[in-house]
Amino acid sequence: MDRPRFRARFLHPRFWLLWLGLGLLWLLVQLPYVCLLWLGRGLGALMFHLAGSRRRIARRNLELCFPELSEARREQLLRENFASTGIAFFEMAMSWWWPRQRLARLARIEGLEHLQRAQAEGRGVILMAFHFTTLEIGAALLGQRQTIDGMYREHSNPVFDYVQRRGRERHNADATAIEREDIRAMLRVLRAGRAIWYAPDQDYGRKQSLFAPLFGIPAATVTATTKFARLGKARVVPFSQSRLADGSGYRLVIHPPLEDFPGESEEADCRRINQLVEQAIRQQPEQYLWAHRRFKTRPDGEPSLYS
Repeated sequence: MDRPRFRARFLHPRFWLLWLGLGLLWLLVQLPYVCLLWLGRGLGALMFHLAGSRRRIARRNLELCFPELSEARREQLLRENFASTGIAFFEMAMSWWWPRQRLARLARIEGLEHLQRAQAEGRGVILMAFHFTTLEIGAALLGQRQTIDGMYREHSNPVFDYVQRRGRERHNADATAIEREDIRAMLRVLRAGRAIWYAPDQDYGRKQSLFAPLFGIPAATVTATTKFARLGKARVVPFSQSRLADGSGYRLVIHPPLEDFPGESEEADCRRINQLVEQAIRQQPEQYLWAHRRFKTRPDGEPSLYS
């Protein structure tokens, strides 16, 4: 995919309001990091009250995944999760516009040698990430240290798409964004020994998934991780990140490559992936993207869990 380029049509009056909003966000994000955390929590509190449908989805997910917790504790987690989502809005802008050195000071990276060793062997790497609210800034911080490509879904607004892609690709001149549906391009990248960011922990429907337990609930789980690893002759290297509670930045962890993956079957691989997802969520449940209907697709005959 070509690098994003500015187009004269982006100056059309129908985009002026968006440009104004982006400009105001750019100004806000120049504030000190501690101020952005405070603003993000405030935005999250506002979203909690206004985004009723997303609040109900997140609350239901917490009920399903943490039945052992009291209702009061789950409600506290829900509010903390919306605060984390509000902070993520400013983290997105930080990753797009902060000077590289200012951004890099927030990173505490562990396990980079696992990624580097796999690539030194000439193997492609599926950097298996999960949908935490910190995913945007986590990818940016790692991209400053190591070339990683990313799966990409084109935004319907061409101006926002341009700004988003430019922001994401600026951390490494060699990084590229690959359209999510372009399977051939992804396999070419893997066979060339490159690393690509990929998150398999959302519900993409029955067609490309198998059911595997997640928090004890059958969850539609994509089989693409197995297919990409096999056809791209790639290692699968789990990657996680977390926002530190003391406000000092972010901890990024690149875990050892999965051994014996792909395994004996796609079903076994899906179960293994969901075990990793669950372990990561339990370590920081307030930072996961609970507003997604993770259990939307149900096995035949089972009712919706989001009625």
